[in-house]
Amino acid sequence: MSGLIGKKIGMTSIFDENGKNIPCTVIEAGPCVVTQVRTEETDGYNAVQIGFDDKTEKHATKAELGHAKKAGTSVKRKVVEFQGYDEEYKLGDAITVEHFIEGEFVDVSGTSKGKGFQGVVKRHGFAGVGQATHGQHNRLRAPGSIGAASYPARVFKGMKMAGRMGGETVKVQNLRVLKVVPEKNLLVVKGAVPGHKNAYVIIQK
Repeated sequence: MSGLIGKKIGMTSIFDENGKNIPCTVIEAGPCVVTQVRTEETDGYNAVQIGFDDKTEKHATKAELGHAKKAGTSVKRKVVEFQGYDEEYKLGDAITVEHFIEGEFVDVSGTSKGKGFQGVVKRHGFAGVGQATHGQHNRLRAPGSIGAASYPARVFKGMKMAGRMGGETVKVQNLRVLKVVPEKNLLVVKGAVPGHKNAYVIIQK
């Protein structure tokens, strides 16, 4: 799927034509620069690699500097490959937020906020103990049994337990594009997208 790289600005809400208040996320989408064009002949598949957000040369590796020089652009912080563009792009071309149109649906993926070490109630939605009486003692948010003793005498892999939560790649699908602001490179989509403010997100058609 074709798309763009963006940066999550934050959340707000807008009113539609019926006066309904809609929560939405504002994303700075592009402009992204084409840093590499992959073809069937040279790479075995067709794709367009794009970069977003300038990186200082001081913090770039020699490989990154050479790669950017070939495309005639500055080194980029975030580089992603996309397939399925309708247009033909060549090195150095810019893809702007006008790649999207109001009313269409997009998928947005990013890294979710890290929550640290969490228990099973927060991490997996366990209910905890239903009653806090009849001799119940300090087990309100405990996970309960994690397996039998004599057989299988072990804990199965994938058992839902307490642990680190968040910091994973999450994709939210079918978010409607409410507004496109080309002069400020802004994209407004309905609902929430993963990540903290200023986090990089990938928007796919």
